[in-house]
Amino acid sequence: MSDAKRNATLGETLLSLLKERSLSMRKLSAATSIDTATISRIVNGKQKAKPEHLEAFALHLDVPSAPLFQAAGYGAPAPPIHQNQPNDIYSSINSIKEILQASNLMDHQFTAELVQKELSKYEPYVLTEEGAQIIHNDFHGKVKSVNGAGPFIEELKRMYQLYSSDNITLEERSILGSGLLYFVSATDIIPDYVFPLGYLDDAIAVQIVLGRLQDTRNNKPQP
Repeated sequence: MSDAKRNATLGETLLSLLKERSLSMRKLSAATSIDTATISRIVNGKQKAKPEHLEAFALHLDVPSAPLFQAAGYGAPAPPIHQNQPNDIYSSINSIKEILQASNLMDHQFTAELVQKELSKYEPYVLTEEGAQIIHNDFHGKVKSVNGAGPFIEELKRMYQLYSSDNITLEERSILGSGLLYFVSATDIIPDYVFPLGYLDDAIAVQIVLGRLQDTRNNKPQP
């Protein structure tokens, strides 16, 4: 597909989203800090959108970023974006994996293995006073800086509430804490410029933690 065709597809998608939300390009510019003229050129197919443009559009138009990247030509042709399209962590990660495979950016399975290794290293540390203090001191600031960048943020908030409660076992606290510490730490297995939002590895970490937590509870001896 030519760049002109790709940009036209993205432009049509953006115009449709702006119309659904009763937004002008000027208002989108104010929200994203992207110059109005730049947005106009992208919409009219005269300029190729950069990854950071697409990230900002997805965030402020409240849609998954994967279809925008696809529409811009970073992967397979984009499916239509609907206002009520599901946006949970699992469907988002599946969309991410599809684009990774289509664009050959990196091996998703290899990435998950690296994330799992980091989580395993964190598990004993989060039970220490120092590890717990880092989580409690840095979690809310990191959430604020992310500014709702992905559906996994709501899961992280629930994980933090559970981690901070007194109604969990040490093993559960260790598992939850590893995901929280991964989120607030400077660890960045996937550089921000590689993929939409730059938080794919954090989303994978949340998915791994939730799976491990469920397995732990399923294997807990019944009273």
